[in-house]
Amino acid sequence: MTKSAPKPITKLKSATGSRTTKKDQLIKLLGSKSGADIKSLSEKLGWQQHTTRAAMSGLRKAGYEVAAEKPAKGGKSKFRILSVPAEQLATTAAASTDGA
Repeated sequence: MTKSAPKPITKLKSATGSRTTKKDQLIKLLGSKSGADIKSLSEKLGWQQHTTRAAMSGLRKAGYEVAAEKPAKGGKSKFRILSVPAEQLATTAAASTDGA
């Protein structure tokens, strides 16, 4: 029995008009209110779980506040972004005004 390859997220366009990177996709997935667990992030991005953890560590080093939330009744930890670095906010705001 062979396992089918994970389906990567469809190619999206970023605010700058270029192709959306895996990092952009990870940020979008972690930006949801409910967050996401490592397994689902890995499947959606087509990465191994240790690669997903390393990418989240890279986001933390870049200034993102990534929080892990463990359910009280057990289960998988969910991760989500609580805040983004100030320079990222400025870039996003500038990109949205350029398109107006």
